[in-house]
Amino acid sequence: MVLKFIEKMVFLFMILVGTLGNMSVSVNYMLSWWRSTGKKPIHLILIHLAFTNIILLLAKGLPKTVAAFGLRNFLDDIGCKVIVYLERVARGLSICTSSLLTVVQAIIISPRASGWRRLRPTSAWHILPFFSFFWTFNSLISIHLIHSITSTGLNISHLKNSDNYCYFILPSQKIKWIVLPLMVLRDAVFQGAMGGASGYMVFLLHKHHQQVLYLQNSKLLYRTPPELRVAQSVLLLMLCFVFFYWTDCAFSLILSISLVENSLIVNIQECLTLAYASFSPLVLIHRDGLLAGCCSAQ
Repeated sequence: MVLKFIEKMVFLFMILVGTLGNMSVSVNYMLSWWRSTGKKPIHLILIHLAFTNIILLLAKGLPKTVAAFGLRNFLDDIGCKVIVYLERVARGLSICTSSLLTVVQAIIISPRASGWRRLRPTSAWHILPFFSFFWTFNSLISIHLIHSITSTGLNISHLKNSDNYCYFILPSQKIKWIVLPLMVLRDAVFQGAMGGASGYMVFLLHKHHQQVLYLQNSKLLYRTPPELRVAQSVLLLMLCFVFFYWTDCAFSLILSISLVENSLIVNIQECLTLAYASFSPLVLIHRDGLLAGCCSAQ
């Protein structure tokens, strides 16, 4: 009884905090983006990341919260297909957008003599083709879910993998071996790019730290450029993403090899799925002044 109550409160808290936080971040950067004379790529990426997080929270979190409170099924067959499809697409978009954010920030802080500097987006509109690709690619990867998801209102005697209101019909082996490699390839490529860009930023920040120590020892006044300070924020954001992503994968693996379904592990895994979308805006809000300063300096 106590665990059920905690489950309800945790889901409700994560959805409320995450949704309000992402809405705040989105509105803040929309206003900054429209008011600035030059449209900043980082603004646009952060807006897209916040929008993606809101979709994930609403699509994944709301049905779970309603189910946790024991309310009646409000989703029909079409509703289930839409909700689950949007949730899967949003998860893919979160990976792609987070990777793009890290790569663009790494390019922004790269030295002027570096070859990476030539790849720096001079306009926010240069980012839009990446968003179009992300949406198209993730929508196509998840298209099979439209035929694999059904509501509990139908005959469910032959269905597997209960998700409270929506059930997942196991796909054919042919579809599985098409979709699974694409998902693994997507995660590997974008997380590899994220890891490489993060490592490059750590290297640049270390060099900057050594320079600061030298200038301080020389009693010279030196202020850290805003774009380097925001790189620290992006690295913190990516650290949160990597932690929640791989912890989620670990719990998913435990569930897949477990012979008996553990409700506690299932609930923890569901919370981890929403964790990055819920807490990433808090990182941005906490360091909002640094982000705004970076965007102005660009």
